[in-house]
Amino acid sequence: MRLFAGTPFDIPPKCERCGLLESECRCTPLPDYLPPDKQTARLQVEKRPKGKLVTVVSGLKPTASDLPALLTVLKNACGAGGACKEGSLEIQGDHLDRVRQTLQKIGYKTK
Repeated sequence: MRLFAGTPFDIPPKCERCGLLESECRCTPLPDYLPPDKQTARLQVEKRPKGKLVTVVSGLKPTASDLPALLTVLKNACGAGGACKEGSLEIQGDHLDRVRQTLQKIGYKTK
């Protein structure tokens, strides 16, 4: 009898996405993202046509960050809509302070 027979330590690891054993899994590996503390986000408020204000987060590399997930976090924190355009995140309205606080909580440096 093995040491951990019948416990979770005895069960071979499975892929979280497809459920197959890791040795049989054919899923593409998840991309490696830079940690937030190694990136600097630039924040600014822009005035759009018709007087609309938009908070813009730029300076994050699209290949090194999960921008759609970050956009969801920021939209929920601000209670506003937004979009991911050309490698920058746009939040509707003047939410500079909330966006700065949220990004700093996650670990990003801000300017």
